[in-house]
Amino acid sequence: MKKIIYRFLATLGVGVCCLGYAANVRASQMRTPIDWQKSSETGAYPDLAKTPDLWLRVSLKHNRTYVYSGHKLIYTMYSTAGKFQKDPKSGKVKSVTPTGTFQVQPTRGDWVYNPDLKLGANYYVSWNGNYLFHTVVTGPDHHYIKSEAAKLGKKPSSPGCVCLSVPDAKWLESSLPTGTKIVVDN
Repeated sequence: MKKIIYRFLATLGVGVCCLGYAANVRASQMRTPIDWQKSSETGAYPDLAKTPDLWLRVSLKHNRTYVYSGHKLIYTMYSTAGKFQKDPKSGKVKSVTPTGTFQVQPTRGDWVYNPDLKLGANYYVSWNGNYLFHTVVTGPDHHYIKSEAAKLGKKPSSPGCVCLSVPDAKWLESSLPTGTKIVVDN
């Protein structure tokens, strides 16, 4: 029953945050079609330094990252996180991105590269060790991989990090305070 209600609310443009509070997903302000080179919303970014009770929620299945001030949704970003795979221990299908409650860490920068994966990204902020918010991925040459960028907001595709549009990632890298609560859920 809960899934039916959630799907119904989602079709009406209402998201349910992890604490059970309903919030308008600001559908009228979302940029369509999705463009990885532009901000997710058409309006201005909120000033995170002046946002009381700031926290972010990453919805893995819905490919969205929500910015909250307390229980009020103040910004929605298209995102793409870890691929869903069958867990060998439980047999359940789950994202390779860890779920739970985390905090933004002080590690951030303009470019990061993983030689094992031969993938890089711009404008990153750490929220769980090697798990980051960052732009859609680049190759070792710093060029965006357009086939991966096209999945933004549509399909999980990353090795575990949360990919965002270029402007959204740059905004978080420069504005998201260290210590901000991050909730990642399916």
